[in-house]
Amino acid sequence: MAGALALGGATALDAAPKDTTDWHALADDVKAEMAWSFDLYKAHAWGKDEIKPVTGTVSSFPLKGHHLGLSLIEALDTLWVMGLDSRFQDGVDWVKASLDFDVDGNVSVFETSIRLLGGLLSAHHACGDPVLLAKAKELADRLLPAFQTPTGMPYRLINLRTGATSEPVTSPADVATYLPEWGTLSRLTGDPRYFATAKRAAVAVFERRSKLDMVATQIDALSGGWRSRRATVGSYCDSFFEYLWDGWQLFGDRDCKRMSDVCTAAILKHQQVWKDGSLWFADVDFETGAVIATEQDELASFYGGLLGQGGAMKQGAAYTESWAKVQARYGILPEGYDYATAKPTQVTNSLRPELADAAFTLWLLDRNPRWREIGRAHFLAMKRWNKAEYGYTDIADMTAEPKRQADHCPGYWWSEQMKYYYLLFSDTPRFNYRDNYLSTEGNVLKGFRRQPSGAGRSAA
Repeated sequence: MAGALALGGATALDAAPKDTTDWHALADDVKAEMAWSFDLYKAHAWGKDEIKPVTGTVSSFPLKGHHLGLSLIEALDTLWVMGLDSRFQDGVDWVKASLDFDVDGNVSVFETSIRLLGGLLSAHHACGDPVLLAKAKELADRLLPAFQTPTGMPYRLINLRTGATSEPVTSPADVATYLPEWGTLSRLTGDPRYFATAKRAAVAVFERRSKLDMVATQIDALSGGWRSRRATVGSYCDSFFEYLWDGWQLFGDRDCKRMSDVCTAAILKHQQVWKDGSLWFADVDFETGAVIATEQDELASFYGGLLGQGGAMKQGAAYTESWAKVQARYGILPEGYDYATAKPTQVTNSLRPELADAAFTLWLLDRNPRWREIGRAHFLAMKRWNKAEYGYTDIADMTAEPKRQADHCPGYWWSEQMKYYYLLFSDTPRFNYRDNYLSTEGNVLKGFRRQPSGAGRSAA
């Protein structure tokens, strides 16, 4: 870990006034909002995938017209680590009695794995219930046929009942965001197929990198040929980079460490751009390194934390501060932002957790109070603008005054930012702050401490 590295350019922070925030009170506020939201979900959308917080109605994902309890499953380990034990048990009871994957419908292999498989594994990590592990194994077995390609890279879609596959043109993220969940499943079941399948897919992408050691946003899982030239740290590639590092962090896999180091060095060499004192990462041609776009995905704001984990703490801190400046300007981050014009390119916000993710990751590394401050601003802005009658909703226009709400609460909200906030503020004894792992979906696959509800806090 890179926690011992010094932050560059920290003189302004050194001069900051002493922090007087009651972080534990803030954690209690996060917990109360989680309990309030989950109770509304239970009252109006129990067992459904997603609640619409403005109208109190529901939507389905990842299947069209059929529900798999997505939000419920994504909420489980967050409820547990907050000590909301009766709500956690209600969710586990629903999974054991009602969750059924025998559905004739196509799902995204990637989304289903990180959300549902990961959610079941983290809930099992929390309580040890063997039924949760059995459900996770069943789901992985239903997804496995997608990886039966000449390259080992999976199709994007699979039918949960028939195993029929479709959409071979995919992305590095869709191909290679599996190893932590599937490797954990191998460890828990003793079946090495899951780890081997996930690693083979990740290696297949890496081996097809350009001479600049870069990958692009689209690739054909059957031929292995690239279908785009755009290299980015944002969507389509983001969690590919994340899971290379995570394979090393969680399993000590040296191949993953080597691949992560190679990709990070290429990104820092070819995509790093400083403008007006802020660090950004341009989209470039993956074969020439030529800049092709200055727009940034909000999804890319997680990347500062990953840089810090890999040892580039100065750049990781700077990139997180770049996004924090945008947050300070608008309150809520836009889905797209152009650093060249300093203007949003997409004015929506899908209730995103990535900046809170980066802040939490950096705080784990060096305990700099600045990262808690960024997390606090993120949480308070969400309370101010995203809270609706039936829960928390995304934003249709974050530039409007007042900000205009949409009507959708994504499943990841339950698993990600509410957990990041709570862990960042609470010092809960249910979590090992020194030895842990959170997935790209915020699922805790390592680090829970099973202690009775009501145990006192510790600084860990």
